[in-house]
Formats: sequence, C-alpha cells, structure tokens
Amino acid sequence: MKKQPLAIRSLLALPFTGLLIIQLASCSGTGNPAAMQAKIDSLQGELNKFQAEKAWTEMRLARFDSLDYIFYSNQQWADFAISHADNIKVYYPDGAITEGLYPHHIDMMKPMFVFAPDTKIKTHPVKFGSGDWTAVIGEMEGSFSQPMPVGNGKTIPPTGKKFKLGMCTIGHWKDGKMIEEYLFWDNQAFMKQIGLAQ
Repeated sequence: MKKQPLAIRSLLALPFTGLLIIQLASCSGTGNPAAMQAKIDSLQGELNKFQAEKAWTEMRLARFDSLDYIFYSNQQWADFAISHADNIKVYYPDGAITEGLYPHHIDMMKPMFVFAPDTKIKTHPVKFGSGDWTAVIGEMEGSFSQPMPVGNGKTIPPTGKKFKLGMCTIGHWKDGKMIEEYLFWDNQAFMKQIGLAQ
C-alpha cells in the first residue's frame, strides 16, 4: 500500500484534531468551575440514590432469606411479622387472595406441614430487586409422609414420595416489610411429584 504524502495526511487529520480539541475543551468546563461542580454534585446525588436503593434491596433480600430458610421452614409463624405488614395482601397460584397476616396468610401456609412436616426451603438460586420490588425463586422440598386432610374428616393416605418444587415470590415492599406478595408455583407438578396426579 502506497503511503500518502505528508501534506495530505495532515489535511485528513485536521478534522479529527479539531474534534478532539472541542471535546477536551468541553471536558475542561471552559473555565466555568461552578458548572462543573454542579455536574459533579448531580452525579454524586444520583450515585447516593443508587447506593441507598441497593442497600434497601440487599436488606429486603436478606430478610427474605431468613423468612424462607428459618421462619417458614421451622414454622416460626410469629416471626413473619418481621418481613410482612399486618395488612399484607397475598395472591396465590390458584387465584385465592388473602388480606392480613394473622390469621389469613398464616392459615394458608400451615396445611402443608400437616401432610409434609419436613417441608423446607433451603435455596434461593435467583433473587434480585428494583425499587420497592423483589423477586425470589425458591426451591421447596419435603415428602408426603402424613395423611392429607381433604375435608369432612377424610384424609388421603401418605405416599411417602418426595417433592422438590420451584416457586417464585414477587414482593412489594414499603419500608422494611412486604405489603403485597405474589406467589407462583405449579400445583399440577406438585401433585404429580407426591403421587396424586399423573
């Protein structure tokens, strides 16, 4: 490849040099320290806001870990008040909705432990949040080891089968407590795993 003469190379480089000078001049604030300081203050404000939101999200996710790993898994129902507002509204996979922690939401969780007393949530493989919302995927596991009450004094005998069910909880938070909770899991997959469906 033939090299271009120096004069032509200099002419071609001139627009790029001019553009570079303009960019450097704009970065220097063109001698306006007040404008530069205002920009720095604005960016610092955005950074502070981001860091505060991140800290809130991390606190909520840590609280949610305790909720599932300790309180739910060990049926420590009174401790749910640490992460749930008294008037929490909870949406369930079957379309049911409860309002209020005691007794409504708690009463919806207790039946699982009657027929599967070893039910635990040990992992949250995915968890994140933004603003006042968190999303957590948990893995609920246990075994159908006790009779399952189905109403009118009737029960289904235990199959002894184990289950491992993925579930998702979307939480809407105000301050340090959830005010809304959306629960998602596959009831059909659960029934298949415990031997009550095909």
